Amino acid sequence: MSAADFLDFVNASPSPFHAVDSVRSRLLAAGFEEISERDNWAGFLRPAGKYFFTRNKSAITAFAVGGKYKSGNGFAVVGAHTDSPCLKVKPHSKKEQGGYTQVGVETYGGGLWHTWFDRDLGIAGRVLVKNADGSYEHRLTRINRPILRIPTLAIHLDRGVNDGFKFNKEDQLTPIITSAASKELNGNVEAAGPNESKHAPQLLQTIADDLGVEASQIGDFELCLYDVQPSVFGGAQDEYIFSARLDNLMMSYCSVSALLNSLKGSSLESDPNIRVAVLFDNEEIGSVSAHGAGSNLLEVTLRRLSAEVEQDANSQDLRDWIVITRAELPDVSLTQSSQSSFERAMTRSLLISADMAHAIHPNYMEKHERNHRPAMNKGVVIKQNANQRYATTAVTTTLVRELAAKKGVPLQEFVVRNDSPCGSTIGPMLSAQLGLRTIDIGNPQLSMHSIREMCGAKDVEYAIHLLEVRLTGSSSAF
Repeated sequence: MSAADFLDFVNASPSPFHAVDSVRSRLLAAGFEEISERDNWAGFLRPAGKYFFTRNKSAITAFAVGGKYKSGNGFAVVGAHTDSPCLKVKPHSKKEQGGYTQVGVETYGGGLWHTWFDRDLGIAGRVLVKNADGSYEHRLTRINRPILRIPTLAIHLDRGVNDGFKFNKEDQLTPIITSAASKELNGNVEAAGPNESKHAPQLLQTIADDLGVEASQIGDFELCLYDVQPSVFGGAQDEYIFSARLDNLMMSYCSVSALLNSLKGSSLESDPNIRVAVLFDNEEIGSVSAHGAGSNLLEVTLRRLSAEVEQDANSQDLRDWIVITRAELPDVSLTQSSQSSFERAMTRSLLISADMAHAIHPNYMEKHERNHRPAMNKGVVIKQNANQRYATTAVTTTLVRELAAKKGVPLQEFVVRNDSPCGSTIGPMLSAQLGLRTIDIGNPQLSMHSIREMCGAKDVEYAIHLLEVRLTGSSSAF
C-alpha cells in the first residue's frame, strides 16, 4: 500500500539529508547508477540507462533515458523539495540560565512555531567527522528520543494566554536539554575539540555516542530539531495520515515512487524522452541556494543530458540525419546543431511542480474561496493564480486533465481568495528560467507548516498514478 510505504519513508527522513539518503537507497535498490556532477557524462550515459546524483547531500536528481532518445527530444520532469519548516541548531548554541542548559535554535522557513511548544524533540542532520588521517567524513546523525523540549509558561503565570499566545522567538523558543542538577549528579561532561565552547557538552557527547566517535572528532554540523512522535494513520477508519513534514516529503515520495513505478514494465525501451525526478532543498526559504530550485541545478542537468547522452552512431536515423545535414546545410556543423538541442528540447517538455495544497478546513470555511475548496481523499489539486504565484496555464491544465483521465485520477482546483495572500512554489521560477511549460499540483492537507500535519491516505496513490502516467508517455494533446 502506497500510504503505508510513505509512512516508512517519512519516519526515516527527519531531515533533508536523511530524505535524500532514503531516496538514494530506493534508487540503488531499483538498479539506478550513482554518478557525479564532477565527471564527464559523455560516453557513459546510455539509452535505457537509469542514473542519479546528489548535490550537497540535500538535493537529488534521478533520470531514466528513453531507449529511443535522441538529442533534442523532450524531458518529462517532476519536481518537489526535501525541506520543511523547522528549528535549526545555531553555530554557537550553548546557553545556560536559571539552572538549565539550553540549545540555541534558529527558525527555518515560515513555521507555525507555537506548535513546537510541549513536544518531544529529537535532533537529526549531518555532521562532519574528523578521521585519524585528518580528512573529514560526512555522517548522518539521528537522536530519535526526546532529548529536547520547549515548555510553555503555566497559565497561572500568564492569565491572558488563551486570548492570544504570543512569544518572543529569540528568547522563548529555546529548548532545554539538561539541568545543572543533572550535571552535578552524573558528572560534568566535557567535550574537547573545536566545539567545546560553542555547544553544550551533553549535546556533543550525545551526537558522538550516536556516531560511535569521540566528541573531539566532531567538526561543523547542520542539525534540525524534529518531533520524535512517528507518523501514523488516523481517523476512525485510518483514512488520514497524521505526520510531520508532509509539506513536502509527501510529494517528494510520490515523485520518486512514480519514476520507479514507470520503469517496472518495458515502456522505457520505446520512450523517446528522458524521465526526470528532481528534489530540491531550501524551497521554504525562497530556493536561492546552490541546491535550491533557484540555482543552476535543473538547467545544467538538462543541458548536459541534451549534449552528453550517448547517441547510437550505427542507427539508420542518425546516419540519414548526418548525410542530410552535410548535404543540405554545409555551413552548419554537427556541433553547432547540437548546441540548440537543449532549446529544442524545452519546447517539447513539461514540468510538473509537485507541492502540497490547502484542503478545506471545517472550522475556517470563510478562509477558502467559495468555488475552490479541495477536500482530502478526493484527488490531486491543480493550483492556479492569476498573478503567477503558481505556473499553471490553460495549456498545462488541459494536458494534465487528459493524463488524469487515463488513470482515473480525480482532480480538484485551488485558487486563493482575493483578500488573502498566496504562497508560491518552485514552479514559477523554473518555468521562467527554462521557458518550460509548467503546472503546479499537490495533495490537499491541513495544518500546513505545523509540527504535525494532516492529509488523506487515498491521495498518496492518486498522486503517484498521475505522475507516473506523465512519466511513461506524452499526452496526445501535445
